[in-house]
Amino acid sequence: MQQNSRFLLLSLSLLFLPFIFSDAKKGPIIGGWTRIKDIKDPHLTEIAEFAVNEYNKLSSSSLVLQKVVKGETQVVAGINYRLVLKAKNGSVAKKYQAVVWEKSWLNFRNLTSFTLVKG
Repeated sequence: MQQNSRFLLLSLSLLFLPFIFSDAKKGPIIGGWTRIKDIKDPHLTEIAEFAVNEYNKLSSSSLVLQKVVKGETQVVAGINYRLVLKAKNGSVAKKYQAVVWEKSWLNFRNLTSFTLVKG
């Protein structure tokens, strides 16, 4: 009788295990990228301006930020912002992807990458 109870308990546990953890799949993945819902947030614009200004310094360019098209964040030792930006060089506007690493409590920002988006 005791063996049957253990078997029943084990069987029910295995049966309901996928249902218990199914909600975990709906949330953000730890260390993964999460879509930014409010791309007009002033802090996000500040991050985008920083990215364009740093790129201009490093490449002797004169890009001017037009707008943030979309973005994602990733929690690391701080926050990574991966933004798609529309920027103008003279009369030509193009899209760029910028990644900025920020540690706000240290007033630290670093431009990790800045690349032209093809297409």
